[in-house]
Amino acid sequence: MHFTSETSADGVIERTFALYDVTGVVWSPASATDPAPLVLMGHGGGLHKFATALVARARYYVTTCGYAVASIDAPGHGERPRSAEDQAQVSRMLDARASGQSIDAIVTAYNASLAERAVPEWQATLDALQTVPEIGSGGPVAYTGMTLASAIGLPLAAVEQRITAAVFGGVLVYDALLEAARRITIPIQFLLPWDDAEISRRSGFELFDAFASPEKTLHANPGGHHQVPWFETEDSAHFLTRHLGRGRPSDEPTPEGPVVR
Repeated sequence: MHFTSETSADGVIERTFALYDVTGVVWSPASATDPAPLVLMGHGGGLHKFATALVARARYYVTTCGYAVASIDAPGHGERPRSAEDQAQVSRMLDARASGQSIDAIVTAYNASLAERAVPEWQATLDALQTVPEIGSGGPVAYTGMTLASAIGLPLAAVEQRITAAVFGGVLVYDALLEAARRITIPIQFLLPWDDAEISRRSGFELFDAFASPEKTLHANPGGHHQVPWFETEDSAHFLTRHLGRGRPSDEPTPEGPVVR
């Protein structure tokens, strides 16, 4: 891992890094004296590690909970160029959507391909991050993210024993994700956009039911695919502090923030 830039503002240190061809960023408390719990944060489809809502959530976790938060660009996203096959998949999806056809089969194939590549990248990133002194090895780790981030995060959480809690949601459900959910036993918070035009409530219920976790909660909110209210970020901070063992989210009210994606 090579750090490529560092900035500091409002109590948060932001460092970009490269790990082979994987590009990422880690945010950490400027005042940290001990290793911090680590939250891995995925981004939505077509977005990247610096998506506005993702950065807002990351900085919130750092400033209110004292966590370190890391995000990487998924294959073909952000600073990482798309392969010819990735571009073909995206073009097919956009064409199908424009013509009013179902995109489920296309998104399923594309997300499965991205997850197959991204899971080992996240594991290598976690290996590298745990050599950073302010994170350290052996500390608690969580994963959060919706849409594409959940399509990648579910198979990651199913095989990565260092992840001890996760927030998922808003994801197109297919057999591989159901199989991954059946192997996940860590505490789960699952977000369900109630009026999602592209993903049925029934499939969300099916995925939630598939989790083998003794502790799992489903949060449903009115709105479409990307319309999860900011207070769910605040609630997820309370959820994470119960399971990462450190950090206390602030009880002070916060202004209305960006939607979660």
